Amino acid sequence: MDMLWKGWGDPARATPLPESVTGLLGDLLGVKPRTLEPLALEDLTVPDSPLDPAARRALADAVGADHVRTDAETRIRHTRGKSTPDLLRIREGDLTDLPAAVLLPAEHDEVLAVMTACAQHGLALVPFGGGTSVVGGLAPDAHRPFVALDLRRMDRLTDLDPVSRTATLQPGLRAPQAEALLAAEGFTLGHFPQSYEWATIGGFAATRSSGQASAGYGRFDEMVLSLTLATPRGTLDTGRAPRSAAGPDLRQLVLGSEGAFGVITAVTVRIRPLPETRVYEGWRFASFDEGTAALRRLAQDGPRPTVLRLSDETETLIGLAQPDAIGAGVQDASAGCLAVVGHEGTPEDTAHRREGAAAVLRAHGGTPLGEEPGQRWAGGRYSAPYLRDALLDAGAFAETLETATFWSRIPELYAAVREALTGALTAAGTPPLVMCHISHVYENGASLYFTVVSAQGDDAVAHWTRAKHAANEAILAAGGTISHHHGVGTDHRDWYLREIGPLGTGALDAVKRHLDPAGLLSPGVLLPAGD
Repeated sequence: MDMLWKGWGDPARATPLPESVTGLLGDLLGVKPRTLEPLALEDLTVPDSPLDPAARRALADAVGADHVRTDAETRIRHTRGKSTPDLLRIREGDLTDLPAAVLLPAEHDEVLAVMTACAQHGLALVPFGGGTSVVGGLAPDAHRPFVALDLRRMDRLTDLDPVSRTATLQPGLRAPQAEALLAAEGFTLGHFPQSYEWATIGGFAATRSSGQASAGYGRFDEMVLSLTLATPRGTLDTGRAPRSAAGPDLRQLVLGSEGAFGVITAVTVRIRPLPETRVYEGWRFASFDEGTAALRRLAQDGPRPTVLRLSDETETLIGLAQPDAIGAGVQDASAGCLAVVGHEGTPEDTAHRREGAAAVLRAHGGTPLGEEPGQRWAGGRYSAPYLRDALLDAGAFAETLETATFWSRIPELYAAVREALTGALTAAGTPPLVMCHISHVYENGASLYFTVVSAQGDDAVAHWTRAKHAANEAILAAGGTISHHHGVGTDHRDWYLREIGPLGTGALDAVKRHLDPAGLLSPGVLLPAGD
């Protein structure tokens, strides 16, 4: 099943906003209902594929004629990703990033053959997993036709080692299918990002994904033990052991490379036994600062929960921490900040860690709210993108951005990004509601995830572009990283290059030129496109 072409996920799960919410949007933010009927897929004007017959034959030789798709619908469904600007553009019929074809390889050697064909016929290539990118990772700066390499046919669990607790997965395997295959053998990966229902194993590795249970299971890049990378120069295999002192770890070069160096065709990950018990609960803190201090204490000294997240006052007030209940009424303004704490494992271990965490949370001013808020969060943990689509349908603008820094810099970074977003959008005549939560914690720091809602105004994409640029500048100035888990893509590229500096940029450019000398792969993603 493909995602909705002009929105997120399963069209059957799209739900309009309650009237109480649409009224609140108008009163608080000046949101005006949309007056134009939305375009249907068949209304879009799709140019013919620019592939010449020789290129088409070469690609068909690589993957089979049935797996070279140039029909309008398939190309539309592989145009850009799922950021709010992406959706606004395609809803307006903007198909400037339309691929010339969509290819569906079934194995590693077919991926290599596609690269050879692209090199021979002057085509660029963009790997396509679940299509969930929100940073321009699927819209290359290509001054030539490009093809989307859809990896959905590479969707197998090829090896499971229960002694070592490892599994080897193909890149096009979607996360729910991967979990089902592992669960049948009594294991879990434990990786549950908001994009879980649609994202793929290859995409997780290529973007250094981080799941909602990262406090307990770790980030995806911490789970990866080895990878296979198909490049225009051949095959790169990385990782012969869990850890090694044999030079720099090339796995770290592939992780986060976003398709710019090659196409990941196999990933070996560590797996864990399925938890026997899952308990999610809510805690209240009087302020974001107070709750942040409690999270830091648990992250540094334990016992660390499996899930640990904290919404600021505004996000708690609106109820965004529990998206499925967003229409149930705004929370009491004195509600403070909601923390969701989850524990998974054996009954004995879960009870022990839950008791220890509760003592820490109480010592830092936390008030237990029972399991209902935690269970409600767990039930709606993948619903926020559907809520975003409903807001767009109602005439509002909604988008997210994220960053991370060390604990001592959290207050400064939090304030700087909020001020940048509020100032830029207010100046554009669309004053926003800015919400934030911490959802990934480490011994030395944490992430900040911001959600912004405003009226769309006369040019929502242009308004957001200016606001996002202001937020990016604030992130760098306050010592944050330009992305914690969304990735670089094209949207963050210029700030990423400033973050790593000229010497770091030169090193990555040398890798790019060595592995992809003709610049076929994802031009402009991660690094500037070549001439």
